[in-house]
Amino acid sequence: MAEIIAILNQKGGCGKTTTAVNLSAALAQFGRKVLVIDMDPQGNATMGLGVDKRTTERTIYDVLTGDISMGGAIIGTEMSGLDVVPSNISLSGAEIELSKEVGYHTILDMALDGVASSYDYIFIDVPPSLGILALNSLVAADSVIIPIQAEYYALEGMADLMNTIHLVETRLRSPAPIKGILITLYDSRTRLGREVYSNVKEYFGQTENIFKTTIPRNVKLAEAPSFGESCITYDEESSGAKAYLKLAEEIIQLEGTEDNK
Repeated sequence: MAEIIAILNQKGGCGKTTTAVNLSAALAQFGRKVLVIDMDPQGNATMGLGVDKRTTERTIYDVLTGDISMGGAIIGTEMSGLDVVPSNISLSGAEIELSKEVGYHTILDMALDGVASSYDYIFIDVPPSLGILALNSLVAADSVIIPIQAEYYALEGMADLMNTIHLVETRLRSPAPIKGILITLYDSRTRLGREVYSNVKEYFGQTENIFKTTIPRNVKLAEAPSFGESCITYDEESSGAKAYLKLAEEIIQLEGTEDNK
């Protein structure tokens, strides 16, 4: 049964989609069966995995509105073991439509029931907001990864994000513990990078796991999506690809350990 992981931060530009695409590809490289659910109307994860959001006929919008099953929306990528449920701009109207449904916050969770047994990991690329799409993602998730960029104001809004996760756990009784805090756009050579890393550790203290792996600012990570590829296939020797492969190893080492806590 898959571990369902939401990649979440309401701030844009923190490497959320970059992480969804490259971490999923890295895990597939290590032989894991991985599915990416693109819950962002911008469809960047879709394009980054080589699927044209402008021409695809089956998207997560069709799943959420009940037109097709989750299995009917899955598209294979060029990378073995890595599939995607695509998104496009049609998803932008879903929040209004879903809000009219009874149990609207559980729609994604129920839709995943039919496919979860076919994968080791399912990553949900959550839009940069804390609306109904994010709520559905949190209810469906077993855990959460929070990317935080190593820049000033990185922790701005973090209290709201943590409060949302807490509300989902207490009011909807659907806990999604934080699997890890991921530092992105990191450069240890700069004073700013070191200060932000220190601030993140101070903010979360001993309450949450901070991944040992950090993701560097790397031009290959920025270039790869324009070719419809992850950095793992675009340039495996780049520092960005190596970082995500290292992160995948770190996550693989956690397999089975969290069930025993």
